[in-house]
Amino acid sequence: MLAGFVLIILLLGGMAVRSWLVVERFVSQSRQGGELALQLTASIQELGESTVDVERSARQFLVLGDPVIRQRFDENIAHSLGAVDRLELIAAAPLGALLADWRASAEQLKIGLDGGMHKAELAPLLARLVQINEDMKAVGQHWVEFQNAQVLLELERNRLRLGWQLIAALLGALVVATAMGWWLMRPMRHLERAITRLGEKRFDEAVLVGGPADLRQLGRRLDWLRLRLAELEADRERMLRHVSHELKTPLTALREGVSLLREEVPGPLGDSQREVVEILQHNVLALQRQIESLLSLNAASFEARRLEFSSVSLRAFLSEAVRRRELQAQARHLSLRVEAVDSEVSVDAAKLAVVVDNLLSNAIDFSPEGGEVCVRATLEDAGVRLECADQGPGVASEDVERIFEPFVQGQRRAPMPRRGSGVGLSIVRELVRAMGGQVGLLPSNRGAHFYVDIPNERQ
Repeated sequence: MLAGFVLIILLLGGMAVRSWLVVERFVSQSRQGGELALQLTASIQELGESTVDVERSARQFLVLGDPVIRQRFDENIAHSLGAVDRLELIAAAPLGALLADWRASAEQLKIGLDGGMHKAELAPLLARLVQINEDMKAVGQHWVEFQNAQVLLELERNRLRLGWQLIAALLGALVVATAMGWWLMRPMRHLERAITRLGEKRFDEAVLVGGPADLRQLGRRLDWLRLRLAELEADRERMLRHVSHELKTPLTALREGVSLLREEVPGPLGDSQREVVEILQHNVLALQRQIESLLSLNAASFEARRLEFSSVSLRAFLSEAVRRRELQAQARHLSLRVEAVDSEVSVDAAKLAVVVDNLLSNAIDFSPEGGEVCVRATLEDAGVRLECADQGPGVASEDVERIFEPFVQGQRRAPMPRRGSGVGLSIVRELVRAMGGQVGLLPSNRGAHFYVDIPNERQ
Protein backbone atom coordinates (compact mmCIF):
# COMPACT_ATOMS: atom_id res chain seq x y z
CA MET A 1 0.00 0.00 0.00
CA LEU A 2 2.83 2.39 0.87
CA ALA A 3 4.57 1.69 -2.44
CA GLY A 4 1.29 2.21 -4.30
CA PHE A 5 0.59 5.51 -2.58
CA VAL A 6 4.16 6.69 -3.20
CA LEU A 7 3.82 5.82 -6.89
CA ILE A 8 0.53 7.70 -7.14
CA ILE A 9 2.11 10.72 -5.39
CA LEU A 10 5.07 10.59 -7.79
CA LEU A 11 2.76 10.48 -10.81
CA LEU A 12 0.47 13.29 -9.72
CA GLY A 13 3.25 15.28 -7.99
CA GLY A 14 5.46 15.00 -11.07
CA MET A 15 2.59 16.28 -13.17
CA ALA A 16 2.10 19.21 -10.79
CA VAL A 17 5.83 20.07 -10.86
CA ARG A 18 5.83 19.82 -14.66
CA SER A 19 2.88 22.22 -14.84
CA TRP A 20 4.57 24.61 -12.43
CA LEU A 21 7.77 24.62 -14.53
CA VAL A 22 5.79 25.30 -17.71
CA VAL A 23 3.99 28.20 -16.04
CA GLU A 24 7.27 29.58 -14.72
CA ARG A 25 8.86 29.39 -18.18
CA PHE A 26 5.84 31.08 -19.72
CA VAL A 27 5.94 33.85 -17.12
CA SER A 28 9.68 34.34 -17.73
CA GLN A 29 9.19 34.46 -21.50
CA SER A 30 6.31 36.87 -21.12
CA ARG A 31 8.37 39.10 -18.84
CA GLN A 32 11.36 39.12 -21.21
CA GLY A 33 9.15 39.69 -24.22
CA GLY A 34 7.40 42.56 -22.46
CA GLU A 35 10.71 44.18 -21.52
CA LEU A 36 12.07 43.86 -25.07
CA ALA A 37 8.85 45.23 -26.51
CA LEU A 38 8.99 48.16 -24.10
CA GLN A 39 12.65 48.91 -24.93
CA LEU A 40 11.99 48.59 -28.66
CA THR A 41 8.98 50.88 -28.58
CA ALA A 42 10.70 53.44 -26.37
CA SER A 43 13.86 53.48 -28.55
CA ILE A 44 11.86 53.82 -31.80
CA GLN A 45 9.85 56.66 -30.28
CA GLU A 46 13.03 58.32 -29.02
CA LEU A 47 14.60 57.98 -32.49
CA GLY A 48 11.51 59.51 -34.05
CA GLU A 49 11.63 62.52 -31.73
CA SER A 50 15.36 62.95 -32.33
CA THR A 51 14.81 62.77 -36.09
CA VAL A 52 12.34 65.64 -35.83
CA ASP A 53 15.00 67.68 -33.99
CA VAL A 54 17.58 66.73 -36.63
CA GLU A 55 15.28 67.85 -39.43
CA ARG A 56 14.44 71.14 -37.68
CA SER A 57 18.04 72.03 -36.92
CA ALA A 58 19.13 71.10 -40.48
CA ARG A 59 16.50 73.39 -42.03
CA GLN A 60 17.40 76.23 -39.64
CA PHE A 61 21.07 75.90 -40.51
CA LEU A 62 20.32 76.00 -44.22
CA VAL A 63 18.45 79.25 -43.73
CA LEU A 64 20.59 81.01 -41.12
CA GLY A 65 23.98 79.34 -41.46
CA ASP A 66 24.55 79.87 -37.74
CA PRO A 67 27.39 77.70 -36.26
CA VAL A 68 25.43 77.33 -33.01
CA ILE A 69 22.58 75.77 -34.93
CA ARG A 70 25.06 73.52 -36.67
CA GLN A 71 26.40 72.39 -33.30
CA ARG A 72 22.81 71.68 -32.22
CA PHE A 73 22.38 69.61 -35.41
CA ASP A 74 25.46 67.55 -34.55
CA GLU A 75 24.15 66.98 -31.02
CA ASN A 76 20.78 65.81 -32.39
CA ILE A 77 22.55 63.47 -34.82
CA ALA A 78 24.64 62.04 -31.96
CA HIS A 79 21.55 61.57 -29.79
CA SER A 80 19.75 59.81 -32.64
CA LEU A 81 22.71 57.53 -33.30
CA GLY A 82 22.65 56.60 -29.59
CA ALA A 83 19.03 55.48 -30.02
CA VAL A 84 20.10 53.54 -33.14
CA ASP A 85 22.83 51.80 -31.12
CA ARG A 86 20.31 50.79 -28.44
CA LEU A 87 18.00 49.40 -31.11
CA GLU A 88 20.86 47.36 -32.52
CA LEU A 89 21.60 45.96 -29.05
CA ILE A 90 18.01 44.68 -28.84
CA ALA A 91 18.98 42.39 -31.74
CA ALA A 92 15.65 42.78 -33.45
CA ALA A 93 16.55 41.23 -36.80
CA PRO A 94 13.84 42.96 -38.91
CA LEU A 95 15.25 46.42 -37.98
CA GLY A 96 18.84 45.73 -39.06
CA ALA A 97 18.46 46.98 -42.65
CA LEU A 98 16.40 50.02 -41.62
CA LEU A 99 18.94 51.02 -38.96
CA ALA A 100 21.80 50.77 -41.49
CA ASP A 101 19.76 52.83 -43.95
CA TRP A 102 19.10 55.41 -41.26
CA ARG A 103 22.85 55.68 -40.51
CA ALA A 104 23.68 56.06 -44.19
CA SER A 105 21.01 58.75 -44.71
CA ALA A 106 22.19 60.66 -41.63
CA GLU A 107 25.79 60.50 -42.86
CA GLN A 108 24.79 61.83 -46.29
CA LEU A 109 22.80 64.61 -44.66
CA LYS A 110 25.82 65.59 -42.56
CA ILE A 111 28.13 65.53 -45.59
CA GLY A 112 25.59 67.58 -47.56
CA LEU A 113 25.47 70.24 -44.87
CA ASP A 114 29.25 70.33 -44.74
CA GLY A 115 29.45 70.61 -48.57
CA GLY A 116 26.99 73.48 -48.78
CA MET A 117 24.18 71.60 -50.56
CA HIS A 118 21.03 73.53 -51.26
CA LYS A 119 17.75 73.03 -49.46
CA ALA A 120 16.19 71.33 -52.45
CA GLU A 121 18.99 68.77 -52.56
CA LEU A 122 18.80 68.00 -48.82
CA ALA A 123 14.98 67.66 -48.70
CA PRO A 124 14.93 64.03 -50.03
CA LEU A 125 17.43 63.01 -47.34
CA LEU A 126 15.28 64.57 -44.58
CA ALA A 127 12.17 62.93 -46.01
CA ARG A 128 14.03 59.61 -46.13
CA LEU A 129 14.85 59.82 -42.43
CA VAL A 130 11.21 60.46 -41.60
CA GLN A 131 10.10 57.55 -43.80
CA ILE A 132 12.64 55.22 -42.17
CA ASN A 133 11.23 56.15 -38.75
CA GLU A 134 7.69 55.31 -39.92
CA ASP A 135 8.90 52.00 -41.32
CA MET A 136 10.66 51.25 -38.03
CA LYS A 137 7.42 51.85 -36.11
CA ALA A 138 5.51 49.48 -38.41
CA VAL A 139 8.22 46.81 -38.35
CA GLY A 140 8.61 47.14 -34.56
CA GLN A 141 4.87 46.80 -34.00
CA HIS A 142 4.78 43.74 -36.27
CA TRP A 143 7.74 42.24 -34.43
CA VAL A 144 6.05 42.75 -31.02
CA GLU A 145 2.86 41.14 -32.29
CA PHE A 146 4.86 38.26 -33.77
CA GLN A 147 6.69 37.67 -30.48
CA ASN A 148 3.39 37.70 -28.57
CA ALA A 149 1.92 35.25 -31.07
CA GLN A 150 4.94 32.97 -30.66
CA VAL A 151 4.58 33.00 -26.89
CA LEU A 152 0.88 32.18 -27.16
CA LEU A 153 1.61 29.42 -29.67
CA GLU A 154 4.21 27.95 -27.33
CA LEU A 155 1.72 28.20 -24.48
CA GLU A 156 -0.90 26.38 -26.55
CA ARG A 157 1.56 23.60 -27.42
CA ASN A 158 2.50 23.24 -23.77
CA ARG A 159 -1.17 23.28 -22.78
CA LEU A 160 -1.95 20.37 -25.11
CA ARG A 161 1.19 18.54 -23.97
CA LEU A 162 0.27 19.10 -20.34
CA GLY A 163 -3.26 17.90 -21.05
CA TRP A 164 -2.03 14.61 -22.48
CA GLN A 165 0.50 14.25 -19.67
CA LEU A 166 -2.25 14.91 -17.12
CA ILE A 167 -4.44 12.25 -18.72
CA ALA A 168 -1.50 9.83 -18.71
CA ALA A 169 -0.77 10.60 -15.05
CA LEU A 170 -4.41 10.10 -14.06
CA LEU A 171 -4.60 6.84 -16.00
CA GLY A 172 -1.37 5.71 -14.37
CA ALA A 173 -2.73 6.58 -10.94
CA LEU A 174 -5.95 4.74 -11.79
CA VAL A 175 -4.00 1.66 -12.88
CA VAL A 176 -1.94 1.75 -9.68
CA ALA A 177 -5.06 2.21 -7.54
CA THR A 178 -6.83 -0.64 -9.39
CA ALA A 179 -3.81 -2.90 -8.93
CA MET A 180 -3.68 -2.04 -5.24
CA GLY A 181 -7.42 -2.67 -4.87
CA TRP A 182 -7.16 -6.01 -6.68
CA TRP A 183 -4.11 -7.02 -4.64
CA LEU A 184 -5.91 -6.20 -1.39
CA MET A 185 -9.46 -7.29 -2.30
CA ARG A 186 -8.44 -10.67 -3.67
CA PRO A 187 -7.35 -12.05 -0.25
CA MET A 188 -10.32 -10.26 1.33
CA ARG A 189 -12.66 -12.21 -0.96
CA HIS A 190 -10.84 -15.40 0.00
CA LEU A 191 -11.37 -14.51 3.65
CA GLU A 192 -15.05 -13.78 3.03
CA ARG A 193 -15.57 -17.12 1.28
CA ALA A 194 -13.68 -18.92 4.04
CA ILE A 195 -15.83 -17.31 6.73
CA THR A 196 -18.97 -18.19 4.75
CA ARG A 197 -17.86 -21.83 4.52
CA LEU A 198 -17.19 -21.89 8.25
CA GLY A 199 -20.65 -20.47 8.91
CA GLU A 200 -22.13 -23.20 6.69
CA LYS A 201 -20.19 -25.88 8.60
CA ARG A 202 -18.10 -26.77 5.56
CA PHE A 203 -14.81 -27.65 7.19
CA ASP A 204 -13.36 -29.89 4.46
CA GLU A 205 -11.53 -27.17 2.48
CA ALA A 206 -8.40 -25.53 3.89
CA VAL A 207 -8.28 -21.74 4.21
CA LEU A 208 -5.57 -20.38 1.89
CA VAL A 209 -5.14 -16.59 1.79
CA GLY A 210 -2.44 -14.72 -0.15
CA GLY A 211 -1.56 -11.05 -0.28
CA PRO A 212 0.13 -9.05 2.49
CA ALA A 213 1.73 -10.77 5.46
CA ASP A 214 -0.93 -9.68 7.95
CA LEU A 215 -3.72 -11.09 5.78
CA ARG A 216 -1.81 -14.35 5.32
CA GLN A 217 -1.46 -14.54 9.10
CA LEU A 218 -5.20 -13.98 9.44
CA GLY A 219 -5.77 -16.77 6.92
CA ARG A 220 -3.64 -19.14 8.98
CA ARG A 221 -5.64 -18.27 12.10
CA LEU A 222 -8.87 -18.91 10.22
CA ASP A 223 -7.57 -22.29 9.09
CA TRP A 224 -6.76 -23.11 12.72
CA LEU A 225 -10.31 -22.08 13.59
CA ARG A 226 -11.61 -24.33 10.80
CA LEU A 227 -9.79 -27.33 12.24
CA ARG A 228 -10.98 -26.50 15.73
CA LEU A 229 -14.59 -26.13 14.62
CA ALA A 230 -14.39 -29.37 12.65
CA GLU A 231 -13.12 -31.11 15.76
CA LEU A 232 -15.91 -29.61 17.89
CA GLU A 233 -18.52 -30.52 15.29
CA ALA A 234 -17.25 -34.10 15.18
CA ASP A 235 -17.38 -34.27 19.00
CA ARG A 236 -20.91 -32.88 18.98
CA GLU A 237 -22.11 -35.41 16.42
CA ARG A 238 -20.37 -38.24 18.24
CA MET A 239 -21.94 -37.23 21.52
CA LEU A 240 -25.34 -36.87 19.87
CA ARG A 241 -25.10 -40.32 18.37
CA HIS A 242 -24.02 -41.85 21.66
CA VAL A 243 -26.70 -40.07 23.66
CA SER A 244 -29.39 -40.97 21.15
CA HIS A 245 -28.27 -44.58 21.09
CA GLU A 246 -28.10 -44.78 24.85
CA LEU A 247 -31.57 -43.28 25.15
CA LYS A 248 -33.12 -45.66 22.66
CA THR A 249 -32.46 -48.77 24.76
CA PRO A 250 -34.24 -47.68 27.98
CA LEU A 251 -36.87 -45.92 25.88
CA THR A 252 -37.64 -49.18 24.08
CA ALA A 253 -38.02 -50.97 27.40
CA LEU A 254 -40.21 -48.15 28.67
CA ARG A 255 -42.39 -48.30 25.56
CA GLU A 256 -42.77 -52.07 25.89
CA GLY A 257 -43.71 -51.70 29.55
CA VAL A 258 -46.34 -49.07 28.75
CA SER A 259 -47.74 -51.33 26.03
CA LEU A 260 -48.02 -54.20 28.51
CA LEU A 261 -49.80 -51.94 30.98
CA ARG A 262 -52.16 -50.71 28.27
CA GLU A 263 -52.96 -54.29 27.29
CA GLU A 264 -53.60 -55.01 30.99
CA VAL A 265 -51.15 -57.90 31.04
CA PRO A 266 -50.24 -57.33 34.72
CA GLY A 267 -53.90 -57.00 35.58
CA PRO A 268 -57.01 -54.93 34.94
CA LEU A 269 -56.71 -51.13 35.08
CA GLY A 270 -59.11 -48.60 36.40
CA ASP A 271 -60.25 -45.59 34.44
CA SER A 272 -57.79 -43.24 36.12
CA GLN A 273 -54.99 -45.76 35.70
CA ARG A 274 -55.83 -46.20 32.02
CA GLU A 275 -55.71 -42.43 31.56
CA VAL A 276 -52.25 -42.32 33.14
CA VAL A 277 -51.10 -45.13 30.85
CA GLU A 278 -52.39 -43.22 27.80
CA ILE A 279 -50.43 -40.14 28.88
CA LEU A 280 -47.32 -42.24 29.36
CA GLN A 281 -47.67 -43.86 25.94
CA HIS A 282 -48.22 -40.48 24.25
CA ASN A 283 -45.08 -38.98 25.81
CA VAL A 284 -43.00 -42.10 25.15
CA LEU A 285 -43.96 -41.96 21.46
CA ALA A 286 -43.21 -38.20 21.36
CA LEU A 287 -39.82 -38.77 22.97
CA GLN A 288 -39.05 -41.50 20.47
CA ARG A 289 -39.92 -39.20 17.57
CA GLN A 290 -37.67 -36.49 19.02
CA ILE A 291 -34.76 -38.93 19.27
CA GLU A 292 -35.33 -40.15 15.72
CA SER A 293 -35.50 -36.54 14.51
CA LEU A 294 -32.21 -35.78 16.26
CA LEU A 295 -30.63 -38.75 14.54
CA SER A 296 -32.06 -37.66 11.18
CA LEU A 297 -30.77 -34.10 11.62
CA ASN A 298 -27.38 -35.40 12.66
CA ALA A 299 -27.28 -37.71 9.65
CA ALA A 300 -28.24 -34.82 7.36
CA SER A 301 -25.44 -32.68 8.80
CA PHE A 302 -22.98 -35.49 8.21
CA GLU A 303 -24.19 -36.18 4.67
CA ALA A 304 -24.12 -32.47 3.82
CA ARG A 305 -20.33 -32.54 3.81
CA ARG A 306 -20.15 -34.95 0.88
CA LEU A 307 -21.40 -33.73 -2.47
CA GLU A 308 -21.87 -36.04 -5.45
CA PHE A 309 -22.99 -34.19 -8.57
CA SER A 310 -24.76 -35.82 -11.46
CA SER A 311 -26.77 -34.72 -14.47
CA VAL A 312 -30.56 -34.86 -14.05
CA SER A 313 -33.58 -33.67 -16.01
CA LEU A 314 -35.56 -31.15 -13.96
CA ARG A 315 -38.98 -32.22 -15.22
CA ALA A 316 -38.32 -35.95 -14.76
CA PHE A 317 -36.72 -35.34 -11.36
CA LEU A 318 -39.71 -33.39 -9.99
CA SER A 319 -42.20 -35.80 -11.55
CA GLU A 320 -40.51 -38.67 -9.72
CA ALA A 321 -40.56 -36.72 -6.45
CA VAL A 322 -44.30 -36.04 -6.88
CA ARG A 323 -44.97 -39.69 -7.71
CA ARG A 324 -43.41 -40.76 -4.40
CA ARG A 325 -45.94 -38.55 -2.57
CA GLU A 326 -48.93 -39.50 -4.70
CA LEU A 327 -50.54 -41.85 -2.15
CA GLN A 328 -50.21 -39.27 0.63
CA ALA A 329 -51.83 -36.66 -1.63
CA GLN A 330 -54.68 -38.97 -2.67
CA ALA A 331 -55.53 -39.61 0.96
CA ARG A 332 -56.20 -35.87 1.31
CA HIS A 333 -57.77 -35.52 -2.19
CA LEU A 334 -54.99 -33.14 -3.21
CA SER A 335 -53.74 -32.46 -6.72
CA LEU A 336 -50.00 -32.20 -7.27
CA ARG A 337 -48.90 -30.03 -10.20
CA VAL A 338 -45.42 -29.89 -11.73
CA GLU A 339 -44.15 -26.93 -13.76
CA ALA A 340 -40.57 -27.40 -14.91
CA VAL A 341 -38.40 -26.78 -17.93
CA ASP A 342 -37.11 -29.84 -19.70
CA SER A 343 -33.42 -29.10 -19.13
CA GLU A 344 -30.43 -31.01 -17.84
CA VAL A 345 -28.68 -29.64 -14.75
CA SER A 346 -25.75 -30.84 -12.66
CA VAL A 347 -26.73 -31.15 -8.98
CA ASP A 348 -26.43 -33.51 -6.05
CA ALA A 349 -29.53 -35.52 -6.94
CA ALA A 350 -29.71 -37.47 -3.65
CA LYS A 351 -29.64 -34.38 -1.44
CA LEU A 352 -31.95 -32.43 -3.74
CA ALA A 353 -34.43 -35.33 -3.62
CA VAL A 354 -34.47 -35.09 0.21
CA VAL A 355 -35.04 -31.34 -0.05
CA VAL A 356 -37.96 -31.66 -2.46
CA ASP A 357 -39.43 -34.58 -0.51
CA ASN A 358 -39.42 -32.60 2.75
CA LEU A 359 -40.98 -29.55 1.10
CA LEU A 360 -43.68 -31.69 -0.54
CA SER A 361 -44.42 -33.51 2.71
CA ASN A 362 -44.72 -30.22 4.55
CA ALA A 363 -46.98 -28.74 1.84
CA ILE A 364 -49.27 -31.80 1.79
CA ASP A 365 -49.61 -31.79 5.57
CA PHE A 366 -50.68 -28.14 5.65
CA SER A 367 -52.91 -28.16 2.54
CA PRO A 368 -56.70 -28.16 3.01
CA GLU A 369 -58.84 -31.03 1.80
CA GLY A 370 -59.09 -30.92 -2.02
CA GLY A 371 -56.38 -28.26 -2.38
CA GLU A 372 -53.48 -28.03 -4.79
CA VAL A 373 -49.71 -28.15 -4.36
CA CYS A 374 -47.54 -26.72 -7.12
CA VAL A 375 -43.88 -27.60 -7.61
CA ARG A 376 -42.02 -25.36 -10.05
CA ALA A 377 -38.45 -25.36 -11.41
CA THR A 378 -36.82 -22.65 -13.53
CA LEU A 379 -33.33 -21.93 -14.80
CA GLU A 380 -31.78 -18.60 -13.85
CA ASP A 381 -28.42 -16.94 -14.37
CA ALA A 382 -27.21 -18.04 -10.95
CA GLY A 383 -28.43 -21.64 -11.30
CA VAL A 384 -31.69 -23.48 -10.57
CA ARG A 385 -34.69 -22.19 -8.62
CA LEU A 386 -37.18 -24.65 -7.13
CA GLU A 387 -40.48 -23.45 -5.70
CA CYS A 388 -43.14 -25.27 -3.68
CA ALA A 389 -46.45 -23.51 -3.03
CA ASP A 390 -49.52 -24.79 -1.17
CA GLN A 391 -52.96 -23.40 -0.27
CA GLY A 392 -52.72 -23.93 3.46
CA PRO A 393 -52.68 -21.40 6.32
CA GLY A 394 -49.18 -20.23 5.40
CA VAL A 395 -46.45 -19.07 7.77
CA ALA A 396 -47.05 -16.33 10.30
CA SER A 397 -44.90 -13.23 9.89
CA GLU A 398 -43.28 -13.72 13.28
CA ASP A 399 -42.27 -17.29 12.28
CA VAL A 400 -40.62 -16.41 8.95
CA GLU A 401 -37.16 -15.89 10.46
CA ARG A 402 -37.21 -18.97 12.72
CA ILE A 403 -39.18 -21.52 10.71
CA PHE A 404 -35.95 -23.22 9.56
CA GLU A 405 -34.59 -23.67 13.08
CA PRO A 406 -34.57 -27.23 14.52
CA PHE A 407 -37.75 -28.31 16.38
CA VAL A 408 -39.53 -25.04 15.60
CA GLN A 409 -43.16 -25.47 14.55
CA GLY A 410 -45.06 -22.41 13.43
CA GLN A 411 -48.02 -20.91 15.23
CA ARG A 412 -50.40 -21.85 12.42
CA ARG A 413 -51.45 -25.47 12.63
CA ALA A 414 -52.15 -27.99 9.89
CA PRO A 415 -55.78 -28.86 9.08
CA MET A 416 -55.15 -32.47 10.13
CA PRO A 417 -53.10 -33.75 13.10
CA ARG A 418 -49.50 -34.48 12.07
CA ARG A 419 -46.63 -36.21 13.79
CA GLY A 420 -43.88 -33.89 12.64
CA SER A 421 -41.10 -32.88 15.03
CA GLY A 422 -40.04 -29.65 13.33
CA VAL A 423 -36.73 -30.77 11.83
CA GLY A 424 -37.83 -31.24 8.20
CA LEU A 425 -37.16 -27.63 7.19
CA SER A 426 -33.94 -27.65 9.22
CA ILE A 427 -32.74 -30.61 7.17
CA VAL A 428 -33.75 -28.73 4.00
CA ARG A 429 -31.68 -25.69 5.01
CA GLU A 430 -28.70 -27.86 6.00
CA LEU A 431 -28.63 -29.68 2.65
CA VAL A 432 -29.26 -26.56 0.56
CA ARG A 433 -26.43 -24.70 2.27
CA ALA A 434 -24.15 -27.68 1.69
CA MET A 435 -24.89 -27.38 -2.06
CA GLY A 436 -23.97 -23.68 -1.96
CA GLY A 437 -27.57 -22.45 -2.24
CA GLN A 438 -30.15 -20.75 -0.09
CA VAL A 439 -33.74 -21.42 0.96
CA GLY A 440 -36.45 -19.02 2.03
CA LEU A 441 -40.06 -17.91 1.82
CA LEU A 442 -41.67 -15.81 -0.91
CA PRO A 443 -44.60 -13.46 -0.22
CA SER A 444 -47.91 -15.18 -0.88
CA ASN A 445 -51.54 -14.18 -0.49
CA ARG A 446 -52.52 -17.75 0.33
CA GLY A 447 -50.52 -20.64 1.72
CA ALA A 448 -46.77 -21.01 2.07
CA HIS A 449 -44.47 -20.39 -0.91
CA PHE A 450 -40.97 -21.81 -0.35
CA TYR A 451 -38.07 -21.32 -2.76
CA VAL A 452 -34.68 -23.01 -3.10
CA ASP A 453 -31.82 -21.52 -5.15
CA ILE A 454 -29.04 -23.95 -6.06
CA PRO A 455 -26.06 -23.18 -8.32
CA ASN A 456 -25.76 -25.28 -11.47
CA GLU A 457 -22.32 -26.87 -11.45
CA ARG A 458 -22.19 -26.79 -15.27
CA GLN A 459 -22.12 -22.99 -15.36
